[in-house]
Amino acid sequence: MNFTVVIPARAASTRLPGKPLLDLGGLPMVVRTARQAARSNAGRILIATDHADIARAAAEHGIEALMTQADHPTGTDRLSEVATTLGLDDDAIVVNVQGDEPLIEPGLIDAVAALLAQHPDAAIATCAAPILDAETLFDPNAVKVVCGADARALYFSRAPIPWARDALADGRQRLAPGLPAWLHIGLYAYRAGFLRQFPTLPPGRLERVEALEQLRALEQGFPILVHTADAVPARGVDTPEDLARVRALFDSGGSPPTAA
Repeated sequence: MNFTVVIPARAASTRLPGKPLLDLGGLPMVVRTARQAARSNAGRILIATDHADIARAAAEHGIEALMTQADHPTGTDRLSEVATTLGLDDDAIVVNVQGDEPLIEPGLIDAVAALLAQHPDAAIATCAAPILDAETLFDPNAVKVVCGADARALYFSRAPIPWARDALADGRQRLAPGLPAWLHIGLYAYRAGFLRQFPTLPPGRLERVEALEQLRALEQGFPILVHTADAVPARGVDTPEDLARVRALFDSGGSPPTAA
């Protein structure tokens, strides 16, 4: 199996300005992410950015970087430009690893890429982990996914799905015993042909309602395969609290995870 990891890294961030270049144990965050991704079986690691400082930081640490347009509406649009610029074959597999995931599990990257490779009729694969508490199930910021028996996504939602009718009849928020509830993890593998097609797909009604980009693919008839991990992986860096947590790990000499 051969695949490319592309790490989109934008300079703009509302909560953490300059996030890709924030220091984590002596290295920029995006460099930490790239080094972690390099522990996977990817044949190529590339940072796609709209800012010269990020590209310069990548070059200083021996990581390939590609300058992309600054006005892409989504990270998938940025990947589309990369697939076109690199001239990747339609069947080539590209794994999108966010630049703020310095603790990404290399084994998880491999698992998502392998799942897509095993299904030549599919264009997208992603992953999910079991939901073990009611707080996550009812959190609108935690995206849930429901899958069919063939491991293909039926729907993604911010709502608590599937809805345990009987267990929730009294209006209390609880996690019903045995509920097949899955938390979507925002790691994707794509075929390059789909990436080139993505910018031509109109945003769908469900995508606009839920504010979930992956629903565009489902609405347009593109199946999404879902790898199910055993546990929720380490969180990325979205808030100052996340930054402090990850900095503490690296400052203490701790090691990022490796297992899927």
